[in-house]
Amino acid sequence: MRAAPIPNPTLSLSCCCCRFASPKCVPSAIPNPRFRFGASSAPLRSVSVSTPVASASSSAAEEPSSPITATSRRRLILLRHAESVWGGRFTRDHDRPLSEVGRSNAISISQKLEQMGWIPELILSSDATRTKETLEILRENIKGLNQAKVHFIPSFYSIAAMDGQTAEHLQKAICEFSTDEILTVMCMGHNKGWEEAASMLSGDTVELKTCNAALLEASGRSWIEAFSAAGLGGWKLHGILKP
Repeated sequence: MRAAPIPNPTLSLSCCCCRFASPKCVPSAIPNPRFRFGASSAPLRSVSVSTPVASASSSAAEEPSSPITATSRRRLILLRHAESVWGGRFTRDHDRPLSEVGRSNAISISQKLEQMGWIPELILSSDATRTKETLEILRENIKGLNQAKVHFIPSFYSIAAMDGQTAEHLQKAICEFSTDEILTVMCMGHNKGWEEAASMLSGDTVELKTCNAALLEASGRSWIEAFSAAGLGGWKLHGILKP
């Protein structure tokens, strides 16, 4: 499927965090890209809660003899937060916590990710309460997940409401915060943006209900190369993981 241009947002909503300055992500760094970045400006703002990234992840362990300079499988998990409660009159949408069903579903999705071996080494998450609580449950239930580096990115909350913007924004965030040694990345956020991004990257129609995860894969010596080679519609959709 050929890349389709990303439409302009229909929601009048802007965020200073939507552009990047990292030299890893500028268009000139991408050989013959099919999916190009826009002009870069200020680096994306995040709150980092991190521990050192494990030198040998479950993903890297699958290919112990393959150097990072060789083409590697790169796995992307797009996880929508678990179910949250409807806030009261004075509760902001951003601050809504998980419901009991949401907590149970987060435990279930944790177990399934671990069983499949899709353990992220880098986690990029919205800073909304419901995504933070979902991540907390995942870290309590997935062995080794506490070794993953975590960044809470405020713009993940707002970008998900903008038509056609999330896929490119996630690509930029991944290129900004990842390294070539990281082979599995998880991005946690909201609809409509998350299922829209999964659909655009895979070329399939993807529906993500709460606590559903789209499992995507592409190949490249770096994340920039993987995004460039796969483009829009070229990521392999392994499936939708559900609680």
